[in-house]
Formats: sequence, C-alpha cells, structure tokens
Amino acid sequence: MNQKPVLRRCVTCRKVVDRTQLFKVTKDHQDGVVLEGGMGRSAYICPNESCLQEAWRRKRLQKALRCNLDFNVIEVLQDRLNRGNDSVCEAR
Repeated sequence: MNQKPVLRRCVTCRKVVDRTQLFKVTKDHQDGVVLEGGMGRSAYICPNESCLQEAWRRKRLQKALRCNLDFNVIEVLQDRLNRGNDSVCEAR
C-alpha cells in the first residue's frame, strides 16, 4: 500500500516537494529552535547552499517561525549539508 507523500514548501525558493527532502526547523514552546523534530510552528528549507544563504539574508526562517534566530541555526544546517551524511541529504 503506497502512501501519498507529504508535501511541504521551502520558505526560500517556494518549491513544493516531499518533506523528507527538506530541512525542518521548529520553534518549540519555550521559544527555542529544534532541528529535524519537535512540536510547534515549523518551517522547511531546501538542503542547498543558495536557499540557506537567501533564507538568512531575507530573514525567511525568522518570519516563518515568528521568532528571532541566531546565525548558529544556519551554520548547523550548512554543516549538515556539507557533511552529506544526513538522512535528509540522502533522500534527494
């Protein structure tokens, strides 16, 4: 039995793809940020350098999550992208 893919939109490039191919950033109930999990307001972003840089430059994640973010969040996402061994990157 095939399940339909759950589609999400990248906050930067606005592409609609299966959520397993995107990074998930979630604002938790204590105004912290959780990557790849958690409950609360979420935003999705493509796992590529241009989307990460554009998201930071235009404050796309901050607007989508309705909170302030440190640059550390983008650095962690870039690290995951550079390592290439994250399950999100393997799903592409």
